[in-house]
Amino acid sequence: MPIITSEYHPPFPFRNGHIATIYAGLLRRVSEPPQQRERLHLPDGDFMDLDWSFTSGSTSKVAILLHGLEGNSKRPYITGAAKEFVGAGIDVCAVNYRGCSGTNNHLFKSYHSGATEDLEQVVRHVLEKDRYNEIHLKGFSLGGNLALKYLGEERSLPKEIKSAIAVSVPCHLHSSLEQLLKPKNRLYAHRFKKRLVEKLRAKQALFPQKISDHEIASIQTLKDFDDLYTSKAHGFLDAMDYYEQCSSLQFLESINIPTLIINAKNDSFLGKQCYPYREAQNSRSVFFESPTYGGHVGFYEHNNISYTEKRALNFIEEQQ
Repeated sequence: MPIITSEYHPPFPFRNGHIATIYAGLLRRVSEPPQQRERLHLPDGDFMDLDWSFTSGSTSKVAILLHGLEGNSKRPYITGAAKEFVGAGIDVCAVNYRGCSGTNNHLFKSYHSGATEDLEQVVRHVLEKDRYNEIHLKGFSLGGNLALKYLGEERSLPKEIKSAIAVSVPCHLHSSLEQLLKPKNRLYAHRFKKRLVEKLRAKQALFPQKISDHEIASIQTLKDFDDLYTSKAHGFLDAMDYYEQCSSLQFLESINIPTLIINAKNDSFLGKQCYPYREAQNSRSVFFESPTYGGHVGFYEHNNISYTEKRALNFIEEQQ
């Protein structure tokens, strides 16, 4: 598919990628649609919490929303997307990954960028309700990588999955990590690391035999965290093995449902390999849009609606 020329042009202050990122992550407020929580019990004895938002009338369409690293279903980019989908007559299932709903999950492992087996369980659960004949996936950052990897892996996808939108996607995980470790992203990386280490200490209280105080104290960077915990807890050799196996870039050529990737050129979290121009040009199903502005999951627009919220609905309509 040809590369899409973006029509996104924000007002002046939000052309700065950091301002766009910080506003969307810390300052934006959304009067979220009502959410009904459902606990999805997983085959391995663990669980994920799903937060549902429903349209005022009946619908056969649902959007599954996937948050980013250390996010949850209450984050403004999720509730903003949910509000727009519900307003357009599409129910919403906002996923909280293992350990992300405010309650510790049961197992030592939790979630990661490539845990498509959990997304598969969510899709299966949604279909078992026998209510929907259209499923649309929308993932942000880590959640975008998760959605793309799921769509491109060797599995038989349900016919009900009609489209996917992936926003600010680190589709080459190591390239993204290299950016996060640069001085320009020091504050973001510190914030992520602090939250992850806090969760790991809570894990240690439940599983003291699996990790020591000394090991936790040795974590200085996000890569250290992935070497010590993410990789080992989820069956990878080390951080680099995890990045290599779970980067969605390698799966894009196998995607065969309409999929839109939106990565801003001024996203400070993304390295050059996170911009899949070649893969989109060689694909019949993957569309790539790279606005000049937007930051990381920013994309500010007037009236408290982000560009990617409107663009997602537009893309779905284009596929009808």
